[in-house]
Amino acid sequence: MPTITIRTPELPVPRRRAVALRVTRWLTAQGVQAGHVVVRFEPTEESTVFSGGMPVEALPHETPDATGVHHASVTCCVGPDRDDAFRDGLARCVTEALGADATTPFCYLEFRPTSPSDVYLGAGDGLRRADGTAVRPAPAAV
Repeated sequence: MPTITIRTPELPVPRRRAVALRVTRWLTAQGVQAGHVVVRFEPTEESTVFSGGMPVEALPHETPDATGVHHASVTCCVGPDRDDAFRDGLARCVTEALGADATTPFCYLEFRPTSPSDVYLGAGDGLRRADGTAVRPAPAAV
């Protein structure tokens, strides 16, 4: 269950949707079920991200259009079995979807290998792990 958390200055909803769709389409082309893709956006407030002691907003950003982000920090949680080609492709997909390129002053992307047995999902009347293991309900209090 790939989960991508994107931290950028606030993006309009249509832009977030476009990024999420692009990432989902790339992952489905790699065999991931669309319903298993989670893309979460966390807006960053001004002066909450620093690089080299400077707020990233102070870094020069020259772009011919207004489509690229000024800065982004991205965390991708993917299965530990995903190889370098998968991670490289996903990193490229995410940065391109965000419009990050050589003119973007700060773009940080990190992968966190996450075993499906470490992910819990709400499933109607209970919990289950992403590896398909059901979670037993807690014993009733006496």
